[in-house]
Amino acid sequence: MTDTTFHFCDDLGPKAIVYLYEPRVNLKAILVVDNVAAGPAIGGVRMAPDVSLEECFRLARAMTYKNAAAGIPHGGGKSVIFADPSMDPAAKEELVRAFANAIRPVTDYIAGPDMGTNETAMAWVLDEIGRCVGLPRELGGIPLDEIGATGFGVVVSALAASEHTNSKMDGARVAMQGFGSVGKHAARFFAEKGALLVAAADSTGTVYRPDGFDVAQLITFKEGGGHLHEFSDGDRLDRDAVIAVDCDILVPAARPDVIRTNNQDQVKATLIVQGANIGVTEDAELQLHERGVLCLPDFISNAGGVICGSIEYQGGTETQALDVIEDKIRSNTREVLTRASANNVTPRQAATDLAEERVRAAMRFRRWS
Repeated sequence: MTDTTFHFCDDLGPKAIVYLYEPRVNLKAILVVDNVAAGPAIGGVRMAPDVSLEECFRLARAMTYKNAAAGIPHGGGKSVIFADPSMDPAAKEELVRAFANAIRPVTDYIAGPDMGTNETAMAWVLDEIGRCVGLPRELGGIPLDEIGATGFGVVVSALAASEHTNSKMDGARVAMQGFGSVGKHAARFFAEKGALLVAAADSTGTVYRPDGFDVAQLITFKEGGGHLHEFSDGDRLDRDAVIAVDCDILVPAARPDVIRTNNQDQVKATLIVQGANIGVTEDAELQLHERGVLCLPDFISNAGGVICGSIEYQGGTETQALDVIEDKIRSNTREVLTRASANNVTPRQAATDLAEERVRAAMRFRRWS
């Protein structure tokens, strides 16, 4: 481990940084177990060719905060696999199974699905080591991607923010940056509340329609293998143009750092609800705050997936999971916004203070965290 690795360390963690390598299947991966004071860490397995140690650590710390803020009995961790998730399915299965065996000794880490992995991948992990969340329904899991747990939580958080600002959800114009397992479900739940999806983007491009899309039609098109730059019912724009469209609510629901200091001034939305982890840089959040844009912190607004995973791990039901997601995310969003107003700080600072208070309270009962 190099000296530069240690610049991630502070009094909260990480507990461990593990580099994983299996040349037989070309497995190259990193696991960060950040903090386990509240219990074994839950965190997703992300697969992409361009992941990094820094991204893995930042995501692991976000999970520590997310799980603490949500009040679930788990710490935070994350793992990244350096690979193209669209690889041959047989090769992907072999890679994920090798990864599962590599993390077998790290018993205080519980894997879950993330970008590039899904319930099927978690079934392979379960088969190898018997320790994960986010399983297919057939294996007794609560398939969070199938039910849209994270997207559901995003909309709950948006509703709580709308109450705080005395704005209406009915007729609100929503732009979705990322239209995968989080974005498409968030769009569906927003539509059920009367909001209009006016823009959506995937890796191929953005489609924009000021009077709103038929969300069910767009989801059907996407699930049928379509790319949004091919969707004919709307204006076709560049992939990154989605952050600049005229809308009320912007949902970053894809890769990290899509909104940065060099493009935050393009945002026209008055509310940003982060469906992806670390979708907005902290410096950009501060600039958005200074120009009056309310940006809900990622580990508050997108905690639905890990809450669902925790309920699954404890043997709960889908109904219980959705009820807990709604209760916890609504109350946490309200508390964060109330604290931010009362203390004249950004929502990010208020959320971080809330999460750290809960992590440190748990750490008092543990010799090592």
